[in-house]
Amino acid sequence: MAQQFEPMKNDLILRTARGEKVERPPMWVMRQAGRYLPEYHEAKGNHDFFECCRSPEIASTLTLQPIERFAGLIDAAIIFSDILVIPQAMGMKVVMVDKKGPHFPEPLQSPDDNQYKEIMQRNVDVQESLDYVYKAIALTRRKLQGRVPLIGFCGAPWTLLSYMVEGGGSKMFIQAKTWVFKYPEASKALLQKIAEICVEYLALQVQAGAQMIQVFDSWAGELSPSSFKVIALPYLEYIADHLPGRLRELGLESVPMTVFAKGAWYALEDLCATNYDVIGLDWLHVPAEAYKLARTKGKVVQGNADPGVLYGGREAITAVVKEMVEGFGGGKQGWIANLGHGITPLVKPDDLKFFFEEIHRYTST
Repeated sequence: MAQQFEPMKNDLILRTARGEKVERPPMWVMRQAGRYLPEYHEAKGNHDFFECCRSPEIASTLTLQPIERFAGLIDAAIIFSDILVIPQAMGMKVVMVDKKGPHFPEPLQSPDDNQYKEIMQRNVDVQESLDYVYKAIALTRRKLQGRVPLIGFCGAPWTLLSYMVEGGGSKMFIQAKTWVFKYPEASKALLQKIAEICVEYLALQVQAGAQMIQVFDSWAGELSPSSFKVIALPYLEYIADHLPGRLRELGLESVPMTVFAKGAWYALEDLCATNYDVIGLDWLHVPAEAYKLARTKGKVVQGNADPGVLYGGREAITAVVKEMVEGFGGGKQGWIANLGHGITPLVKPDDLKFFFEEIHRYTST
């Protein structure tokens, strides 16, 4: 049963995601709750990254920081968490190494690895193991008091498999490619298991109070177009096809679903054929071309400014905003303004604020 929260004061992003005509485009940015904000470091204190994720109070505080700093400028909060909580729930150890990123001390070696067999046999109880995420979502919804909707998320199966076998981020993806090409059946079994866990995890996020969800396929662009169709797309489709039914079983209404397959520019038409409501675009897309294709398929798009433009000064920011507004049809239907990936470290908060202000300025008429 869904929890009860205060009525929404701003549901712009939900209306846009449902395909409705709106007064202006909603806006938010990926990783908007993060280390570019000085208040993030104050709230984080001496806690490591995953300790912050596991503390509902800290996670909710970090989630709300951009909402409070950019009050009136952004239209959604996204829960402070990480895509790698799913491998943790599957029994793998993940640590966040300062200035390096996530690290798996014991990555999966091969299908003959005992750890692989244990993971495949494990009955993963995401309700119990990831309870801290749901508590953070419920607490954040209460603190938001209806100011903006709250987005929940998960990592996509291909991206999670990559981390689980590489042991962290990668430039060459040697282990991930070894797995999917040398052990295709074992890889498909693992991808399917992850997809099933994603469905349950997202459904429980909605039950806790998430009003929209996003699936992050951060490493999609490491696959060729033909490999993407076999290794990534079927499991993205599984999530979109099965989440609405799982929500019905829980007595919940469906929520808008977004897919973001970073780097897979070639897959836009395939993604538009899925049951996702919103297709996230990275900066490799030409706004006008992507918008035209997506609209013929009845899809909403999200994106897609290069995050690096925020280092380039106000003239550069204005130029990219103007291109987006013109390319995405003026912003009155079918576009959620965002960056083409997460905001990067060392960005000045005032430059992000200017980005938001320029979108407002160019779409206010």
